[in-house]
Amino acid sequence: MGALVAVVGGGQLARMMQQAAIGLDVRLRALVEAPDGSTAQVVPDAPVGRADDAEAVRATLAGADVLTFEHEHVPTALLLQLESEGVAVRPGADALRHAQDKIVMRTALTELGVPCPRWAAVRSREELTAFGDATGWPVVVKTARGGYDGKGVRVVADAEQAADWLDGLAPGDALLAEERVPFTRELAVLVARRPSGQIRAWPVVETIQRDGVCAEVLAPAPGLHPALAAEAVDVATRIAEGLDVTGVLAVEMFEYDDAASVASSSRIAVNELAMRPHNSGHWTIDGAVTSQFEQHLRAVLDLPLGPTDPRAPVSVMVNLLGSHLGDPAGVLGEVFARCPRARVELYGKEVRPGRKLGHVTVYGDDLEDVRAEARAAVAILHGHAT
Repeated sequence: MGALVAVVGGGQLARMMQQAAIGLDVRLRALVEAPDGSTAQVVPDAPVGRADDAEAVRATLAGADVLTFEHEHVPTALLLQLESEGVAVRPGADALRHAQDKIVMRTALTELGVPCPRWAAVRSREELTAFGDATGWPVVVKTARGGYDGKGVRVVADAEQAADWLDGLAPGDALLAEERVPFTRELAVLVARRPSGQIRAWPVVETIQRDGVCAEVLAPAPGLHPALAAEAVDVATRIAEGLDVTGVLAVEMFEYDDAASVASSSRIAVNELAMRPHNSGHWTIDGAVTSQFEQHLRAVLDLPLGPTDPRAPVSVMVNLLGSHLGDPAGVLGEVFARCPRARVELYGKEVRPGRKLGHVTVYGDDLEDVRAEARAAVAILHGHAT
């Protein structure tokens, strides 16, 4: 019998991790939020419980070789306690807190010399006003914890537009203020790292956002200069090593036309981190020799990492964000008839407006060709096909 990996979280990431686990003869036990959720539908061993419930997390660990995550919302104090008891927590509590708290992340990245937008922790209208006056308005304001997919982020023209957040801060808490930088596009780098230190990186990708949610991923990022691609991978590697990350690390970045326009000599700056498989890496399931999900399992189990070479010159992943259909799976026949190269992943979720219900990946030789086919497949799943 293979290793047992305990996973906190029951969304689509743990669901897709199960596919990779089957091939490796790895057993998953997932702590899920609901008995009919995305992961619980496909993982037989799926106890229901909250990620902040110490008793539920501990019960999930019985007989497990390692504890890992599909989200970052596990209390740091609990993870530190588990580590002190000898549990293999990967990524570790000290690493994971950089993905849990954006101010902790910015502080650490600045100390590592990683290029970032100018930023400050602000606790009052006066502090936010001083920051905006120094860097230029508008500025980006983020809640330090809990935000994702555009949630917990505002672009404000003055401090009053963040007054409700500032007034609602608990004692000792702060908001993260960042300059609004003139980026030309968004990039992402995924790397995986073993506890023994081995690191592998996939090609740098371009991500296209809609309303703060990733809509498309182009792999590799088209037209990216090889030197800038190498710098982006080097930055992600430095972060993985500097923060002692184990498993998959996603580093979201901005690219600029002119480095002189930001507080850095680089043409890239780090935006966000995620210490787990990530939406920007879903293309690797079909488009790379080793998927991010298999690589994450290899990494947290300290197994040699697999090759990250792409299977084709271009891969495009398009997210299915909501649908007008009650069950998008009902049109799979039409998808495969009209888009024969489409690789479809549906997450088993109830349809709601804007919800991530699945994704489609197409790979081939020509960017516009594969992008058009991936978009066409998603349009059918969305109910917009013509």
